[in-house]
Amino acid sequence: MAWVLLIVAGFFEVAWAYTMKLSNGFTDFKYSFLTVFIAMLGFMMLSVSMKTLPLGTAYTIWTGIGAVGAFVVGIVFLGEVASVQRITAAGLILTGLVMLKIST
Repeated sequence: MAWVLLIVAGFFEVAWAYTMKLSNGFTDFKYSFLTVFIAMLGFMMLSVSMKTLPLGTAYTIWTGIGAVGAFVVGIVFLGEVASVQRITAAGLILTGLVMLKIST
């Protein structure tokens, strides 16, 4: 159950990063509220998962999901550049996450 919560918390991290971008520097109330609300949900799930998962593993997996997820959202929804170097870097992050999961 801790792994499921951690993965969902990672997706919440992606969601709050995206809504933070849409909040335009916290000047749009709707997206600002969503950012804070989604972030709180994600932090709660992360904290519950950390009751049983090692700190380093949980935090690295959470931030990795957030980083790669935000990268994908940026490309798909915001028109950001998808260069070979950026895609390779995201792939290396994913490889590291899988290796952490396997070793835990």
